[in-house]
Amino acid sequence: MGEADAPDRDHRHPLASLPKKDQQESRTSGIRDGLCQAVAQGIGEHYFSAFALMLKATPLQIGWLSALPQLVGAWAQIYATSRALSHLSRKKLILFGSFGQAVAWFPLFLLPLLIADQAAALFIIGVVVYAALGHVTVPAWNSLITDIVGPNLRGRYFGRRAQLMAVANFAALAAGGFLLHVSERWSSTWGGFALLFLLAATARALSSFFLGRLADVPVAHSAIQSAGFIDLLVRRSSPDFRRFLCFSGLMHAATLLAGPYFVVYLLQDLHLSYVEYGVWLAAQMVGQFVSLKAWGRLGDRCGHAAVLTVTGYLVPVLPMLYLFSNHVTFLICVNFVAGMVWSGFSLGLQNYIFDAVPAGDKGRAVALANTINAMGWFAGALVGGWLAGWLPTRLLGFGIEWSLVSNLPLLFLVSGCLRLAVSALFLPGLRELRTEGLCSIRRLLAHLPVLQPLHRVVRRSRGKPRAPVRQSSE
Repeated sequence: MGEADAPDRDHRHPLASLPKKDQQESRTSGIRDGLCQAVAQGIGEHYFSAFALMLKATPLQIGWLSALPQLVGAWAQIYATSRALSHLSRKKLILFGSFGQAVAWFPLFLLPLLIADQAAALFIIGVVVYAALGHVTVPAWNSLITDIVGPNLRGRYFGRRAQLMAVANFAALAAGGFLLHVSERWSSTWGGFALLFLLAATARALSSFFLGRLADVPVAHSAIQSAGFIDLLVRRSSPDFRRFLCFSGLMHAATLLAGPYFVVYLLQDLHLSYVEYGVWLAAQMVGQFVSLKAWGRLGDRCGHAAVLTVTGYLVPVLPMLYLFSNHVTFLICVNFVAGMVWSGFSLGLQNYIFDAVPAGDKGRAVALANTINAMGWFAGALVGGWLAGWLPTRLLGFGIEWSLVSNLPLLFLVSGCLRLAVSALFLPGLRELRTEGLCSIRRLLAHLPVLQPLHRVVRRSRGKPRAPVRQSSE
């Protein structure tokens, strides 16, 4: 490339005028921000439902706690994309949302304490505000960080950031469960939650500090554009994408029919300790961590529709397993497998969007999918709360009577059946949009992350050598 091309290239590249030292400092600050956010999530956000139960929240209120933040958060992202960025720079919007979240931790805890008769409702409102502040930063952060991290570094950078965040999240989650267990033994559960929320606020404040060290690079492309969701859905999207949106939205609705109520079942009905509940939560995170890379490779080799097909028929089985036993070890193992299955399903949902829409519509397509998923999340959680107050605790059939700990296992069964119906209705027609170099579903099943680790353990226990794994050509 000649020197005459350099000015134009520099004009287009957002890092052209930024010294190498500042680029590296911004990338390092981005990782440190992620670590602090992961700590706030692990030691604070994961225990929202447990705190709500301590405030005597009803199952319907637990549904609202799960549904409203997602729905309002999706609207906050749309507002940030279409309006907020026209008034604030990307960095200012990010700092506004992140510091606002750090401050929001205090009324989250104090308002329910001061107004005890409305404690659960005030806590739900506080979580909604907290979630909205976090979601409003998402479009600006994605835009800024992808300008700071060049295309040739993004894969390694975001992969390393995600791995470090997973470790920090896991450690914070374990620490939170231990602190709650100790505070419960000392008959000071309120004090335990106060300490957790204070640590989460501190972590989010540190996150804001590191976000403030990001370089406010000039915008390389138009960050302010019309949402155009209706136009994308009606005119520019393919039938495959519209079918995918229906599948994703309905699957989220069927899933959230039961999702918010596992914590009620574990803590209120089975009386698990906070340590056991923390281990149950951590099992899912470990399952995600050990299988995510394998699911990514399988998606590249076999196609994302194939991954969705396999995991889409496994997801319905997961809540049904809770009918077979209420032993804590069994429940932890089930949640570990759930983490492995859901990591593949979530990755397939995310990547199928990128295959289904043109490059210029990917950002709006993701926002549209998130909004539809949030609507399904909202509807499913509220219907689940209604069913939780209506389903019986005993079943009579074929002359046999089944007595359950509560009616929530029946809710899990209903959720599993609806998930299966959604998969059976939509997955057979979900077309693979990439056609070159893809393996068969049979080969995908042979390397399924849910079974392959167990297969390796069995082979090693018998003293058999590991079978060679053919690496991807990419």
